[in-house]
Amino acid sequence: MRARTMVNAAVAACVALVACACGPEKTKEDAGAKPSPSAASASGSTRAEEPQATPTAIARTGKPSAVPTGELPSARTKEGAIRRYEQYLHALGHEDIDTVCDVAGPAAEQAENQGFGPCTSTYTAVFQMISPAQKKALQTATVDPQRVAVRTPGKIEMPVEAVRSSATFSESDLGNYTLEYLRDDWYITD
Repeated sequence: MRARTMVNAAVAACVALVACACGPEKTKEDAGAKPSPSAASASGSTRAEEPQATPTAIARTGKPSAVPTGELPSARTKEGAIRRYEQYLHALGHEDIDTVCDVAGPAAEQAENQGFGPCTSTYTAVFQMISPAQKKALQTATVDPQRVAVRTPGKIEMPVEAVRSSATFSESDLGNYTLEYLRDDWYITD
């Protein structure tokens, strides 16, 4: 139990550090990388059933990828934050390290700067601490919007109590997270 709490603390610290490194500055590349509205309407939906599991540069370099991942950025809304957090939960359940390190990149980088190691090795340890039943439950977990707290338009709190799944998670199992809207998407920062 104590090891799980330590890993959760490490991951949370990593998320916060990455948030500092991935501020809201925009470059010319960022402005040109936005998908067109017609691309979203051509697909018939802006929300995919299962997130695309494509590798991103953040898992390797700690920086968001300039290469499109097939996913449209989440809207700067409560619903967009919930969608992005559900993507993270599903990736945890599938042990999809690329997606996990993308969404949790800011916090993972902060933890790495505090000596916990890179995101890929930290989350490999986290995956080992999640029981098979919990992993299966995370693959289809949802978030109860009534339990999500909007702090500012760009900052949302996701308490563990908001996670709806076939398994029960405590704060020491999964933890409470803060998502912030950075660089046109939601990221776990704490």
